Amino acid sequence: MVYRFDKFYIGGRWVASRSAGRLTAVNPATEEITGTVPDATTADTEDAISAARQAFDHGEWASISPRRRADAMTAMGEIMRERRDELFALDIAETGRAQSTVPLFVDTPIDRWFDTAERVIPSFSFVEPMPPLVEHGKVGQGAVHREPYGVATLITPFNAPWLMALFKVGPALAAGCTVVLKPSPYTPLSAFVLAEIADAAGLPPGVLNVISGGIEASEMLTSHPDVDLVSFTGSDAVGRKILSQAAPTLKKVVLELGGKSANVICSDADLDRVTPDVLRSFTANCGQGCGMYTRTIVHSSLHDELVDRLLKLLPAITIGDPTDPSVGLGPLISAAQRERVEKMIAAGRAEGASVAYGGGRPAHLHRGYFLEPTLMTGVHSSMSVAQQEFFGPVGVVIPFDTDNEAIAIANDSAYGLSGSVWSRDTARAYAIARRIRTGSVAVNGGSGRLNPHGPFGGYKNSGLGREWGRWGVDEFLQHKTIHWPVAAG
Repeated sequence: MVYRFDKFYIGGRWVASRSAGRLTAVNPATEEITGTVPDATTADTEDAISAARQAFDHGEWASISPRRRADAMTAMGEIMRERRDELFALDIAETGRAQSTVPLFVDTPIDRWFDTAERVIPSFSFVEPMPPLVEHGKVGQGAVHREPYGVATLITPFNAPWLMALFKVGPALAAGCTVVLKPSPYTPLSAFVLAEIADAAGLPPGVLNVISGGIEASEMLTSHPDVDLVSFTGSDAVGRKILSQAAPTLKKVVLELGGKSANVICSDADLDRVTPDVLRSFTANCGQGCGMYTRTIVHSSLHDELVDRLLKLLPAITIGDPTDPSVGLGPLISAAQRERVEKMIAAGRAEGASVAYGGGRPAHLHRGYFLEPTLMTGVHSSMSVAQQEFFGPVGVVIPFDTDNEAIAIANDSAYGLSGSVWSRDTARAYAIARRIRTGSVAVNGGSGRLNPHGPFGGYKNSGLGREWGRWGVDEFLQHKTIHWPVAAG
């Protein structure tokens, strides 16, 4: 199926673009066109911001009860579930994601959407009483009100277009904000499907606006004075630009950026459990995930055995058509991204690292942006392959001798988004996790990497703010203190 969207969703209506320009989405596995969307001009972008501003300042969304917002979100969620098979196929076509991993990127965000509506909103303290204050013979009381921040612009990445749209739009709507959503130019189609769902569910006009575009649209969304908050997921280089663009108007900025997360394998780890996790940690989604554990930091006594086990498993990963259930690895998003990863592998070789497996393009695939899963050994923490984010199916292995050394290597990074620790001694693993400067750590496999009951976000260059659960909603809320006298002495 080839999608063609000729209009933007602005102010509760489908509105023609001011320009004839279009963006083309290409299936990275087949290099065939998946769909086209309009390319927003600055005037189109301003129209979307204006519609969101009007809806926030003069509409009812920000002032209605949280329960009514939850009901509106539930109505949208029901339509999402009705269109699940379509969303499943679209996610594969937009991203080239292997079919076996698609449920994580389609079903999970829908489940989290319902979790926000059914659990987070009802349990959230939008008004919280303050304890009485007795001072200088006077008695005072007060309350803290959590109020929606205002107009939020949400800019999502190519690696998880549906997931990231829901992970941002859901909390923003739950808080009472109005939204302009702009997806990546590589994967714009699912955002327009979300607009169709909002329209069918009767979401009030202007609460969700969807446009597509490139740098000009993004710069307006991050600098316009009528925008109150910007939420962006992508590279740390672009994150810095967004901070500078938002600075003149002092917008709140939430950034979920890159990662080079560590998978620490202690001397007593169970390699039967560890090895499949290590393999997934750099090959899932073709390595295109900011929270993936792409640095395997393994105790020297287990290093050779772990590498041998990985070398036996890597050839079993089938590369090819992501619609085939037997395929475990799809393509990278674009030719440019594949070339970037190849250059980084070459740089690692030049620095003295070895490619133990992979590193090339699959000989049997003549179309699509495929790259073999790649394992690099002989890596030291100072090497570029241990410091820079590949965003491709490449993992590096670094040995250590003591727990303190493992922690030092894990923290020797400009990033701090996620991580993992494996040990039969849970207390030991927990103690190591406490000392790694990163936003989340899974101990012995964790409880689920998309656990909605904990916040997700990073230290250092991995970003600002948090997503998921009540923490994600709280980012879209202002805190107002109202206090009054009760009695005077």
